[in-house]
Amino acid sequence: MSFQLQFFGATERVTGSLYVIRVDGHTVLLECGLVQGGHKEEKRNRDPFPVSVSEIDAVILSHAHIDHSGRVPLLARRGYEGPVYTQHATRALCEIMLPDSGYLNEKDAQWENKKRGKRGEKLLEPLYTRADAEACMSLFQSAAYGQDIEVVPGLMLRFHDAGHILGSAIVELHYRNHDKDRTLVFSGDLGYRDAPVMNLPEKLRYANAVMMESTYGDRLHRPFAETLTELAEVFEVARAAKGNVLIPAFTVGRTQDLLYLMAEHYDEWRLGDWQIFLDSPMAIEATETYAKYRHLYGVKLFGPDSHLPNLPNFHETMTTEESMAINQIDSGAIVIAGSGMCSGGRIHHHLQNNIWRPECHLVIVGYQAHGTLGRRLVDGVEEIKLWGNKYQVRARIHTIGGLSAHADQADLLDWYAAFENRPPVYLVHGEGRAQRALEKKLKTQFNAPVSIATHEQTIEI
Repeated sequence: MSFQLQFFGATERVTGSLYVIRVDGHTVLLECGLVQGGHKEEKRNRDPFPVSVSEIDAVILSHAHIDHSGRVPLLARRGYEGPVYTQHATRALCEIMLPDSGYLNEKDAQWENKKRGKRGEKLLEPLYTRADAEACMSLFQSAAYGQDIEVVPGLMLRFHDAGHILGSAIVELHYRNHDKDRTLVFSGDLGYRDAPVMNLPEKLRYANAVMMESTYGDRLHRPFAETLTELAEVFEVARAAKGNVLIPAFTVGRTQDLLYLMAEHYDEWRLGDWQIFLDSPMAIEATETYAKYRHLYGVKLFGPDSHLPNLPNFHETMTTEESMAINQIDSGAIVIAGSGMCSGGRIHHHLQNNIWRPECHLVIVGYQAHGTLGRRLVDGVEEIKLWGNKYQVRARIHTIGGLSAHADQADLLDWYAAFENRPPVYLVHGEGRAQRALEKKLKTQFNAPVSIATHEQTIEI
């Protein structure tokens, strides 16, 4: 009788989460995420899966973010026909996010093939298409928090609220077979204690092994009051400069946090002087999903019987024409657009029209992976290239760290502290420096048996 865990994606890095669980001859994928970052990194998405697709009996997803769910359509395209288990709201968000990812893959392939065609090179197939993503949704089987599901014989699954984004889950896997009774807990991505919209992550008391994310394992988020002050100052300075404010935001989670904070501080931040645009069809649909599942979090983001945030000067721009019209505005526009790492989407068009203007402001509100345009902007690059054209970076760049959807070091330590038996911890989903710092803290404070998971490492639970 065996219960094994093998680490693959998001080991000593943040994106591309993927782990393999083997139970008595059955194989389960825990996460099936897309690798995000630079062109070289993203090429890895085309690699074979670490186990044969025909061997996989089930897939479990902790939440809908593409670095955790984004290769499910590819898995299905390569022949997988088994169940994909998620929380109810995660399934609803995947219905939005995965087809959008397929669409972007098609666009990326078209762009690449223009260059390849000119050079007489072999054309590239999209990683997967929008149709592939829509088709794979028939495999999804969803459950409520706290509901028990038998994934394969002897292995029970239960989701707990992770407080990260809508539907995000801590994954508890309980294996029982004859004389063996073992529990593996995977944190998924844990939410920040001061997150504006989501609940606090649920705390569990017992496990035989814990996989824990470590994205911000080496730092503490600044006090949330300071974050609110900084946002207020950004809007005040931008108002005086008579420019626009661009906010590249993750369409799920960060966008809804921003809309809630804008509504809560509407008068204090004098937001009546602005026009607020949510310029992302996917973010608009995601916000409607937040309205549908508003029972999963405590704050009032929407008016009664409405899917629109409580902002009188709020505009949803679904069409390309509506989006293009925003670029006729020289002053007084706050534009929330994807992608959150500036790696694609409508934010590129707004950067093209505003990044070279010193009176404009770019507000970075989330983690920026190495190799992304967002990371280069945060690091102070003086020039960027969009569609083959170069643009000087003259807009003022603000990094608002306190709006992270991820737990900081204190949150991670507090979450682990709830385990009464101090189980062994395997750190995943973090860069080396963050993981080493968290490893040291866990050992010092709890005398925890902790290690940093490595690629292809196998452990017995």
